[in-house]
Amino acid sequence: MKTLFPPYAHPAPDLPLDGDTWIVRDVPGERRTLHQSLGRIDLDWGSRSLADVLADVDAWREDGAEGLFLDRAPAGSGGVGPVALTVRLAARRGLHRVVLNPGVPTHPLYRDLGVRICTFEGPWEAYQSWDGDGVRPGDGHIVHGVPTALLTAARRLMGRRGAGFGLATDASPYVSAGSYAGGAGSADS
Repeated sequence: MKTLFPPYAHPAPDLPLDGDTWIVRDVPGERRTLHQSLGRIDLDWGSRSLADVLADVDAWREDGAEGLFLDRAPAGSGGVGPVALTVRLAARRGLHRVVLNPGVPTHPLYRDLGVRICTFEGPWEAYQSWDGDGVRPGDGHIVHGVPTALLTAARRLMGRRGAGFGLATDASPYVSAGSYAGGAGSADS
């Protein structure tokens, strides 16, 4: 399973990283490592203007990021068009590795974009009872707030649930878990 380190859970400087590790950076110009990185763009559930999002794409291209982490992405059918345009323009600018993070299962149209999709982001308590409805093997799972003694168990559970990439961490996100549970994060059919 590939490891994805979101900005709130960056690895310790002494942790050896391999080719399957992606570091998500929050701000261009603050490269903490020479390791492969994805630039974080907050889509604010689809409410940011396309011009602002594309300016962020250009900033990450100029920075030398290897790809993008489209965070707080819309999951419903109404957001597919702007997200698709962002993905196409990122590819034209050489940013071919894109991870879409709505944190919930998406409308099926997102599968046609050819990007990795993180279909769970939330606290350990929610992940334990999560039914996984609407996900596919290989999707990403980001589980935060895992008690340190249970990190190995959390990673094993991610593997049993077919996660292709993600992270189980004892860190807490800088965005409250309540933000991810709102109506903007739910996919329509």
